[in-house]
Amino acid sequence: MGILNVTPDSFHDGGLHNATENALLKVEQMQAEGVDIIDIGGQSTRPGAKQISAQEEWQRIASTLKTVRKKWPKLPISIDTFYADVAARAVDAGADIIIGISAGTLDKKMFETVAKLKVPYVLMHMQGTPQTMQKNPAYQVTVAEILRDFSKNIATLRNLGVDDIIIDPGFGFGKTVAHNYELLKNLSDFKILELPVMVGLSRKRMINEVLHTTPKTALNGTTALHAFAIERGVNILRVHDVKEAKEVVSLYQTMQNA
Repeated sequence: MGILNVTPDSFHDGGLHNATENALLKVEQMQAEGVDIIDIGGQSTRPGAKQISAQEEWQRIASTLKTVRKKWPKLPISIDTFYADVAARAVDAGADIIIGISAGTLDKKMFETVAKLKVPYVLMHMQGTPQTMQKNPAYQVTVAEILRDFSKNIATLRNLGVDDIIIDPGFGFGKTVAHNYELLKNLSDFKILELPVMVGLSRKRMINEVLHTTPKTALNGTTALHAFAIERGVNILRVHDVKEAKEVVSLYQTMQNA
């Protein structure tokens, strides 16, 4: 899954793809590199990011979404939003998947909206909100608590008729660096839910704090973590750098087939 942020303030590529022309060039590049899904986001969810309204978020993504869908009718597109209204408008405009960072906590209408839309939903775990999530996040038993939260939300979605669910443990979303590495080490535990697992590790603080890099210099660390995640059974990598991620997947598959 290739990230296409149309935001002014995302931690790695904020402002680079705001113009539709620039966004299209990025999509063309990612397709040439072998992307499977394009993920469009209109609101930064980095720690401490300022929250914008649903209307402003829609205005940011609408042109890019509609243009990408028209130019590439069969290209799978996901939309990263915690607003039910944006999710509905995006699917109406051609989006195929909704990614919800808050598991419905920031908009109580999200679960029932996804059920009505009949599209796959990425259920992500987050403690708090983007504005508060990194202020002393705490767990007693990290993986067990996240599994418990997933189980509860999966049951709710199932009862509403949502059948196509992908889970994302939410690296960096209400987790310390230590929590993140505990999650990474135990990613295979999430197989118990019998659902596809997606991770977003790309260029994140959990890399930078250990290697003393910055988001711009964290590609090597990102690649290493992608290899660890694949080995632990992850199904989808959400990435800024498609070419390098595809190379990791190809090398792993070659090893498995040896």
